[in-house]
Amino acid sequence: MITEDEVREALRSVYDPEVSINVQDLGLIYEVNIEGTTVEVVHTLTSMMCPFADEICENIYITVASLPGVTEVKPQLVFDPPFSIDMVPEETRMLMGWY
Repeated sequence: MITEDEVREALRSVYDPEVSINVQDLGLIYEVNIEGTTVEVVHTLTSMMCPFADEICENIYITVASLPGVTEVKPQLVFDPPFSIDMVPEETRMLMGWY
C-alpha cells in the first residue's frame, strides 16, 4: 500500500523549471489523499500565469501514476489559497536566500 510519505518523496523529482526547485520543497503540494490504490494530489502553481503549468501538472500525474501500487491518480490544481513565499518551507527559503 502506498503512503503519503512515499508520494511526497516521489514528487521531489518534479521541478518547477522557472525556479529550479521541486514542487514538494517549494510548498506547491497542499494535500496527498490516499484511498486504497487511488491517490489524489491537491496542488497549486507559483502563479495562475505560470508558463510551465501544463508541464508541471503532467509531471505530477506521471510521477504519482508510476509509483508501485497506484492504479488511479486524481490531480487537483487549485489557487485557493494562492501561493506565497510564506508557503515555502524555511529550509528551502534559506537555501535559496529568500528570507
